[in-house]
Amino acid sequence: MEVVVDEEKIIMSNKKFRIVPLGGLGEVGKNMILYEYGDNILVVDTGIMFPENDMLGIDYILPDFNYLLEKRHLVRGIIITHGHEDHTGAIRHVMEEIQAPIYATSLTRGLLEVKLARGGMLNRTVLNTVKAGDQVQIGPFEVEFFHVCHSIPDGVGLGITTPAGLVVHSGDYKFDHTPVDGWPTDYAKLGEFSGRGVLALLADSTNADKPGWTPSERVIDPAFDQVFSKAEGRIIIASFASLISRMQQVVNAAQRHNRKVAFAGISMVENAKMAQKLGYLKIPEGLQVNIDTALKMNPAQVVLMSTGTQGEPSSILGRLSTGTNRQFDIIPGDTVVLSSHPIPGNEESIYRTINRMFRRGANVIYEPIAPVHVSGHASQEEMKLLIHLVKPKYFIPIHGELRHLKQHATIAQELGIAEENIAVIENGQVVEFENGNLSLGDRVPGGYVFVDGSRVGEVGPSVVREREALARDGIVVISLVLEKSSGRLIEEPEIITRGFIYKRDAKNLLADARNQITDTINRGNGNIQNDIEQSIRAFFYNETKRRPMVFVTINRL
Repeated sequence: MEVVVDEEKIIMSNKKFRIVPLGGLGEVGKNMILYEYGDNILVVDTGIMFPENDMLGIDYILPDFNYLLEKRHLVRGIIITHGHEDHTGAIRHVMEEIQAPIYATSLTRGLLEVKLARGGMLNRTVLNTVKAGDQVQIGPFEVEFFHVCHSIPDGVGLGITTPAGLVVHSGDYKFDHTPVDGWPTDYAKLGEFSGRGVLALLADSTNADKPGWTPSERVIDPAFDQVFSKAEGRIIIASFASLISRMQQVVNAAQRHNRKVAFAGISMVENAKMAQKLGYLKIPEGLQVNIDTALKMNPAQVVLMSTGTQGEPSSILGRLSTGTNRQFDIIPGDTVVLSSHPIPGNEESIYRTINRMFRRGANVIYEPIAPVHVSGHASQEEMKLLIHLVKPKYFIPIHGELRHLKQHATIAQELGIAEENIAVIENGQVVEFENGNLSLGDRVPGGYVFVDGSRVGEVGPSVVREREALARDGIVVISLVLEKSSGRLIEEPEIITRGFIYKRDAKNLLADARNQITDTINRGNGNIQNDIEQSIRAFFYNETKRRPMVFVTINRL
């Protein structure tokens, strides 16, 4: 069945309507898209991305929103579609620079409030609570919120009526017929949009390379029952701190198997408390205990829930795997469950964490072993259903690496959307609509902004490359004392190495290096520092086939 579009129902405008992706198109994470018409901007999502293995020392990555800062006075509102980090994590950084109201559903708002309060931004921010079915006017944008299933409750997609036409923004979604909260995606609303005529559909592409349908969240319940029935000691379940529906499933399993539940870690504890207050997490009285009480109980009567599913070294699970967690440690007989899917690029660190857990005596259960996690994103058949329901004139795949976007575009073509009506774009590539026609505009910055401790944007790609070089080949520091008038050596060169060569094996190599330095000084070509750095780099490469970073300091007496 081909997608047929009633173009007469699509509103035309003689002004340009622009879609500006700043994050989430070309990678998994840091989702952020701007909708721009005239002197008005609507921001959808402000997410972060976790660093890749080679991004040493980086805590997380923000979208480059310098383009938005230049037009901050035009921002009419910020919509957050749901509470996951890749859609909410940058909110504090954005709100430090921009004054605009935020619109979010109740649970998403609660998660945002936790983040904003930590950054001291809560009292300076206007937060508006919306719910699925609401309709809000934000500048020239009439936004309709519709419910979508995801791996967190209270997720919404958006129908955005602009002067140029109706745009449907799916957010993260899947078509789960038996969701944990009993609230399926709003098929009727999607069909209604189609009846009005949809100019463009922007749809989640995360699982575009996965055939079939994504399993329901319900399959996790029997998997948890099997884990709980077999575990003889403590059960430690790791998940994202924002995955409230997974918390509920753990609580339900604990109740069925007569175990107490404790949450470990600041973010997990704060989010659980907030979700209980709002009614999204229901814990029977007496079932929850604090972590200190849980650690004193019989291990067979306890389940702990923590963060760390992506192998983050600073997370509780990461510290448990290395024996550096202060509050408690892995004990032989523990069952550790990773209830999550690896974010692309994190596989190596996750499997390293799993291996360490096994070495410490834990039994580790993860997705390939048992269905303890299912994706919250649509697979190929659900993507086809969304396109059939919405019947857009233009299609723009979002949320995914380029391979995901390309595959999603192929699916759209198979359903009858013309190739010229599909825009596969990456961050920074502006899409423009004029008189109902799509064209590509100028590019704007759409790269990475690294967060390193308290520093935001101060560490760039060049610093990360230097860290890679230091980690790979180490560093050599050469200290020289020269006579000021003659330039001759007064003392033997001091050579300090770190991460380059084992000291016990370095005696002869460093002696030869000192001779090389002396020869270079004696030849004296004018720029002693530069000559020694080049000479020693070449010497060490010839001797070791490694290229340590070489620094020379000269004191003249």
